[in-house]
Amino acid sequence: MPFEIRPWSEISDRFNDTLLLGNGASIAVDDRFRYQSLKQHAIDNGLFNTDVQSLFDFFHTDDFELILRIVWQATNVNKALEIDDQKTEQSYRHVRDCLIAAVRNIHPEHGAVSDKLPEIAKYMKGFKKIVSLNYDLIVYWAMMYGNELKNRHMFKDCFVGSEFDDDWSRFGDAYGNHDSCSLVFYPHGNLIFARDKLENERKISSGADGLLESVLQKWERGSYVPLFVSEGTKQQKQKSIQSSYYLNTVYREVLTSVQDSLVVFGWGVGEHDLHIIERAAKSNVRRIAFSVFGDDQGYCNRVSQLVRDEFQQPCEVFFFDAESLECWTNA
Repeated sequence: MPFEIRPWSEISDRFNDTLLLGNGASIAVDDRFRYQSLKQHAIDNGLFNTDVQSLFDFFHTDDFELILRIVWQATNVNKALEIDDQKTEQSYRHVRDCLIAAVRNIHPEHGAVSDKLPEIAKYMKGFKKIVSLNYDLIVYWAMMYGNELKNRHMFKDCFVGSEFDDDWSRFGDAYGNHDSCSLVFYPHGNLIFARDKLENERKISSGADGLLESVLQKWERGSYVPLFVSEGTKQQKQKSIQSSYYLNTVYREVLTSVQDSLVVFGWGVGEHDLHIIERAAKSNVRRIAFSVFGDDQGYCNRVSQLVRDEFQQPCEVFFFDAESLECWTNA
């Protein structure tokens, strides 16, 4: 018996709590996000040298951010102790330059996707919380667009200035000229987040048009390293999450705060991301809706079995057409 895949409009009135976004959401905006991995992109484009590849092999990871942070910390220790170690410094610069080149090659500029932002902001407005697993700037740009509309709805990322306020639930209350709001979180980090030399976590701010370049320039100057988990196994990603106060707070608290309904859009729920669904299973979810591209019955069968295995409480599962009207970029 095949699973029924409905138009979004048929079930949308039952889902308004949390929206979980995977890489398919970014691919729907720009096809350049259809890459295997940042590391593989760098290899395919001849950006790696032998030393950089040795670092990835030694630490048994594909995560650019982790390798960059490890080598960056090593260079800072060498400078503090006045140790002359040009090879470590060169390796740091090469890993950094590889990451910058990969992001520049893959990530579209604001102007290339600005026509999609109104539809995305309209769709996100229908949820109390938006949780994006993507490191790119699409959701952030849509937030900025939505906040400029002055339509009595506000998107908030729970940062005050450049610092995260861990009393994040208080931002869910509408106040002032706003009747409603949506809170936005990134459990795997984002390009807008960075660490300084003392491991302080910051949000990088700039105008929407120049934000991508502002982020990359801060990396180039060496004052910050990025805070996002780009690749790796489930266990490696969990370790990276635990190393960050922001990521760990989102993982422990936000993912377990879902009330009643969860919408999953553009997420393949691969083995490397099972920690996310395992965490959501500890919440009060009673209904989950998964987006489906085409008539992928194999995906429907796999995720419905996954819900039965992971969720202890009864949970109703729905499937909807990712390309139906009023959904994401079709809003």
